[in-house]
Amino acid sequence: MNSNNVVLDASIVLAALYREPGFDKLSPALLARAVISSVNLAEVHSKLVAQGWQVEQAWKDCSGIVDQVVPFTMEQAKRTGRLVPITRSLGLSLGDRACLALALERDVPVYTADRSWKNLKLDLQIVVIR
Repeated sequence: MNSNNVVLDASIVLAALYREPGFDKLSPALLARAVISSVNLAEVHSKLVAQGWQVEQAWKDCSGIVDQVVPFTMEQAKRTGRLVPITRSLGLSLGDRACLALALERDVPVYTADRSWKNLKLDLQIVVIR
């Protein structure tokens, strides 16, 4: 584990791909130290394909944003389930909770484009880009 890492939510990868508001806060230096859960990468890939992207191009584009993909572990799965009561009122998805579980496990900041995350009460630095 690199204590300088940051964890990216799927919304960050989508913001970068679509150049959505806040993407300019994603510097090359930040992305070079970023990691993403395999769950969130699957989420991005699925959304791109569902929006009509060719499967291989979608994979190339979304997986090219972040070099370090972290496999989803049993411990992360357990932590993801534990987050349900804390995140239910905000409507966070399984992918959102998987992202948070990885950031909590590594004790590093998490980046998202989802404003509702500002309301989370977790012992975790949450950076909302918009």
